[in-house]
Amino acid sequence: MSSSELNKPGTRDLDSAAPADRMKVGELRAAYGLQGWLWLYSDTDPISNIFDYQPWWVETRTGLRQMEVKRWRTQGKGLVVSLAGVLDRNGADLMMGATVWVDRNILPAAPVNEYYWSDLVGLNVYVFEPNETGAAAIDAEPVFIGAIHELFETGANDVIVVRPVAGSIDQTERLIPWHKDIIRHIDMATRRMDVNWGMDY
Repeated sequence: MSSSELNKPGTRDLDSAAPADRMKVGELRAAYGLQGWLWLYSDTDPISNIFDYQPWWVETRTGLRQMEVKRWRTQGKGLVVSLAGVLDRNGADLMMGATVWVDRNILPAAPVNEYYWSDLVGLNVYVFEPNETGAAAIDAEPVFIGAIHELFETGANDVIVVRPVAGSIDQTERLIPWHKDIIRHIDMATRRMDVNWGMDY
């Protein structure tokens, strides 16, 4: 999709109108230029799909606001965006770090065995340590290592950040690659993920 003008509802400062079931789709990272534009980090794939999900609810320092996307374009390998009401560099600076949310109900259902990253955040993670052949032992006891804090992309694999919580075996943060040989099972009903992963990795 090319740079476009999007006709959407205007800006509102009504937190009470924000959807209760929201999904984070991006973040405003830094000011770009002098006309109020901002660098936008998108959680969608491809990144430009973030503009297919509207309206945006932007979490600013003063709460959630519904904000209109006036214009956007690709810039290098990233995205920049102009929002209604953000008119200059000072206004853009105030938006730095703001997260972008949308109503979960407007998103299509994820295909079978695929997941939205935001749905995985908070899952309890249990490790099945591999044996000398690299496979998890059939009778291995799972070890609770913590909960998923976030996921991020790298050049090779997406990475799961697991942080310790109450009841986890230790206080170590772990980075686990998202790979079919590592992700053993996901149960959204019980909010649990089992992985084949060495405790010392």
